[in-house]
Amino acid sequence: MLRRRMGRPGLIGAAARTAVIAGTATATSNAVNRRQAAKAQEQAEAQAYEQQQYAAAQPPPQPAAPPAPAAPAQSDLTGQLAKLGELHSQGILSDAEFAAAKQRLLA
Repeated sequence: MLRRRMGRPGLIGAAARTAVIAGTATATSNAVNRRQAAKAQEQAEAQAYEQQQYAAAQPPPQPAAPPAPAAPAQSDLTGQLAKLGELHSQGILSDAEFAAAKQRLLA
């Protein structure tokens, strides 16, 4: 008659128990990883949605104001004529040169 051993399991029983424990641990680990990945994906989608809503709520940028008109040419022309007159009075420009330069500015 066969006698069964009591106490410690045999080699095959230990291997089976180890396989069950390893399988359970792997299944649990995979479930935790899937849950964490789903949670991270959900948070990323929520953040992207919030950014979209924030961008939609912002008013469109206003076009830049046109630049201020340049100073009238009169003041520039007056300044150049004054400079020519000063050069003429200092003797740097002759009468003919002064008249020609003044004519170019006024034309």
